[in-house]
Amino acid sequence: MGEVRSLPVPEGLEGERVDSAIARLFGVSRTKAAEMAEGGRVSLDGTVTGKSSRVTEGSWLEVELPDAPPPVVIVAETVEGLRVVYDDDDIVVVDKPVGVAAHPSPGWHGPTVVGGLAGAGYRVSTSGAAERQGVVHRLDVGTTGLMVVAKSERAYTLLKRQFKDRTVEKVYHAMVQGQMDPSRGTIDAPIDRHPVQEYRWAVVSDGKPSVTHYETLEAFRHGSLLEIHLETGRTHQIRVHMSAMRHPCVGDLTYGADPVLAKRLALYRQWLHAARLGFEHPGSRERIEFTSAYPADLQHALEALSGS
Repeated sequence: MGEVRSLPVPEGLEGERVDSAIARLFGVSRTKAAEMAEGGRVSLDGTVTGKSSRVTEGSWLEVELPDAPPPVVIVAETVEGLRVVYDDDDIVVVDKPVGVAAHPSPGWHGPTVVGGLAGAGYRVSTSGAAERQGVVHRLDVGTTGLMVVAKSERAYTLLKRQFKDRTVEKVYHAMVQGQMDPSRGTIDAPIDRHPVQEYRWAVVSDGKPSVTHYETLEAFRHGSLLEIHLETGRTHQIRVHMSAMRHPCVGDLTYGADPVLAKRLALYRQWLHAARLGFEHPGSRERIEFTSAYPADLQHALEALSGS
């Protein structure tokens, strides 16, 4: 049994969902808070309650917190296909292959960018949580392309600030199903955890502000190649926004892509690539930019779609 904590609901949380209130009060993720409520470990005024109930000011909230998970350890490893495209005293920029996570996390047992850098002898910043030291932004396991990792403490602080201030240029290329109408535009729709399927994210009314700008580069019979500029950086943002527009990324079965088309293209992940990354160098303060070519599986799918 974990630690039991109890306290009255403060005024500022009046009307909040139970899972949201727990997350804000106890510093756990909303997903973890929902799991606690569903497991019968949350009560309001002595009555066990569910995750979607609403709290009222002054109600007595009692929560059995989970035991702390074992620490996640960075294992130095050789990561096939992980390519360093730039390196100096402040930063290292990598081209991440498919099937590689940015950093270790509970439940992930595959290769990571930070593990690959450690295995190749790179020392990165010690800022940030232990398992993601030096990581200032992330790419999904199934998304390829450019990532910058901080090596110095100064670089970590300044890069994090640039991402927060939205001055980093993050440009993705995505192949989506069908043709976008209009062919260029902006999707401004809030994103948060899917209300039912916790492993997915979704456009929800009370989610975090999320803004995606897109432009069609080429249109084919069964898909469109888009250039996408992210103004915000929510988890799965492009995949969620494209799915919400009824144009999921080709191959993205999690978010509604056509499995028949994916099989025909031999594509076993979403067609999504971080093609360009630009930011102010934390040392020289000069603007620098990097580009990445499509990996073989995405290039093959592109050629197959353009010829169909």
